[in-house]
Amino acid sequence: MQYAILCYHAEDVVCAWSKEQDDAVMSKLMVVHERIAKAGKLGPVARLMPTTAATTLRKDQDPPLVLDGPFAETKEQLLGFYIVDGESLDDALNIARDLATANPGGAYEIRPIMFYETGSAAK
Repeated sequence: MQYAILCYHAEDVVCAWSKEQDDAVMSKLMVVHERIAKAGKLGPVARLMPTTAATTLRKDQDPPLVLDGPFAETKEQLLGFYIVDGESLDDALNIARDLATANPGGAYEIRPIMFYETGSAAK
């Protein structure tokens, strides 16, 4: 069984970190990443870009509405996520629209991510 571990923190705090503070946090995380990887338990690690980079597809109307930002209602909880390879935001929105046809209600937040690999810089 695989698990997604969704890391939550106050975005305004994390985005206010200096490069040095962010690098220090990432250095500490890399130690943990390497330990988990050596145990054969580490899969892909993704850091979401800020919510200001998010796009949301609201499908509770016809046609669905595309909004800038993370506009899921607070009564909705994050239930999971897909990692998709899209050539552009429009491509990713088309994938979200396809997913929306199979899932009643709710919202899909589309957010660019940066990947971190043990021993390398963010991509």
